[in-house]
Amino acid sequence: MAVAKGLKIDLRRKRILEILSRDGQVWVSALAAELGTTPVTIRNDLAALGDEGYLERISGGAVKRVRGILSNGVHSRRAENREAKMRIAIAAAELIKDGQTLFINSGTTTYYTALELKRHKNLNIVTNSISVALELGDIPSFRVILLGGDINVHYSFTHGNNALEQLRQFKANKTILSMDGIHLNAGLTTYHAEEAAVNRVMMERSEETIVVADQSKLGYESFSFVADLFSVSYLVTDLEEDEDALVVELKRAGLRIITAAGALS
Repeated sequence: MAVAKGLKIDLRRKRILEILSRDGQVWVSALAAELGTTPVTIRNDLAALGDEGYLERISGGAVKRVRGILSNGVHSRRAENREAKMRIAIAAAELIKDGQTLFINSGTTTYYTALELKRHKNLNIVTNSISVALELGDIPSFRVILLGGDINVHYSFTHGNNALEQLRQFKANKTILSMDGIHLNAGLTTYHAEEAAVNRVMMERSEETIVVADQSKLGYESFSFVADLFSVSYLVTDLEEDEDALVVELKRAGLRIITAAGALS
């Protein structure tokens, strides 16, 4: 529902922050329509709020910044290939149905996917990602469980035997994973050896696995092995099939690939 036109600047920016807190992201065009002002005015508002540390600007809008909890490294990694990751997140969220139970690991692409999951209802989320738990923990129809255990503060995730023991108590419909490397021969790999075990148990305890990865991860082999490609149900990426020979080879190997191309609205 649109609000009355002509909101004063402080009230307008307060409303922007309320929408951002609720949705995790905002778009210039939608805000201009809802707040009864011009896109130029909204862009100026977002720039000012960004300078004050309330949000991070993206093309066409902004995303919420969690201050005082996450390291600067987390924020900088979210900025890398941001639009591609957001397109992937939208496509991945379409594979989820209301009422399902999900395992979600840490990573910037799974973070953006978590934002898109707010469109769903009655989800059960089990995650080792502090960022994901913070974003989804206050959604009324969601039940969110953050796995306990050792904490990797710099990369904002939990791991270790306690996390694994807790994870084995659950069964999920789908696992959503960010990966650092996806290679035809090397399979799924991650930089973090301590999280690799968590990822494997998530895959073992779920019916399907969805890997979300932008094109920079394709053809790359990272430090620690997680699983073979045949363990994956879907790969959601931003490369069109005819853009890259590797995508063609992955598809020939039996991997179901969903491409998330095109501009964000």
